[in-house]
Amino acid sequence: MLENQKHLFNLPEDITYLNCSYMSPMLKSVAQVGTAAIYGKDDPSTTKPEHFFESTNGLRKAFAQLINATSASCAVIPSVSYGLANVAKNLKAGKGDNIVVADEQFPSNIYAWKTLEEERGITVKYIKPPKEAEGRGARWNAAILEAIDSNTKLIATGHVHWADGTKFDLKAFRKRADEVGAILVIDGTQSVGALPFDVQEIKPDALICAGYKWLMGPYACGVAYYGEYFANGSPIENNWMNRLHSEDFSNLVNYQDAYQPGAMRYDVGESANFILTPMLTRAIQQVNDWGPQNIQDYCETLAAPFIEELKALGCEIEDPEYRGRHLFGVRLPAHIAMDALQQRFKEERIFVSVRGNSIRIAPHLYNSAADLAHILETFKVAEKAV
Repeated sequence: MLENQKHLFNLPEDITYLNCSYMSPMLKSVAQVGTAAIYGKDDPSTTKPEHFFESTNGLRKAFAQLINATSASCAVIPSVSYGLANVAKNLKAGKGDNIVVADEQFPSNIYAWKTLEEERGITVKYIKPPKEAEGRGARWNAAILEAIDSNTKLIATGHVHWADGTKFDLKAFRKRADEVGAILVIDGTQSVGALPFDVQEIKPDALICAGYKWLMGPYACGVAYYGEYFANGSPIENNWMNRLHSEDFSNLVNYQDAYQPGAMRYDVGESANFILTPMLTRAIQQVNDWGPQNIQDYCETLAAPFIEELKALGCEIEDPEYRGRHLFGVRLPAHIAMDALQQRFKEERIFVSVRGNSIRIAPHLYNSAADLAHILETFKVAEKAV
């Protein structure tokens, strides 16, 4: 099993950071790439035409390795909203059709579909989680499957829920989607990089990922996978790089109607971004070196004793088969006040997120048993204070 990797980061020693689901800390190696890239423009004569495409090709290759896809099926995007806008533009659906979504997702995976509802008369079906704690994850998955019908054209969810780590059965969703002729679109921002995801196994039609969380990269740079459904689609923007033969700078004035092959048509303009793109490439290369399953195993070993003690305090945590090991929500019993606990976190310099009625805890390889012991003690002190 992997050992603690904190030495690869520049995390301050006086904080307990259990919040990778909010934003990952910067790897030293990624910061070094970014610093070198900033100074690379001191002499612009060193930037050659081929570098515009080598930069993105490296990122595509790293991401494709991570999700077991081909480089040609991967695109460079600035954000989840951008990647999902490409999906929305190319969705074959209209009035009378519906989109099934797990409710309370991150807004980017909702607003794209709300816009379709307003513009095309498509119905968005929000499947709320059960209120009861017992069997919550299993019953939520079952409710989503039940909501999918012959008029469903799109199922949109994460692999784990962004607010509390509830795990969704994507294979079952895929099977049901095939039965009704729907596509499956996954926001992988809170899972890909820390939870194994195999495109050949899950067969999503699109997988959209921001880069600044579990992919360990910079903000404003992400990656996406687009399957066969989108092979001949129309991108939301027309930039010179996503057109055929754009590598030939001397021929750019001979305008092309055809796009680059594969998912490159969905690349954001200036995707070569000579600072952010190589930074995200290096970050994903490190994730590939670690291996997402090893990250899951490390987080499980680290958090398991802590979770059992939290349950003994009366906290509610999802059943193991229906939550990620890298991200899980803690719902408080009546005898622990949320505001008092948050104040203790602030005083103790413990960094987690509160999402809805859940405290979201998200460890990674830079965390140690001492970090989990620190937050557990804070829960105990808050309990006594009530």
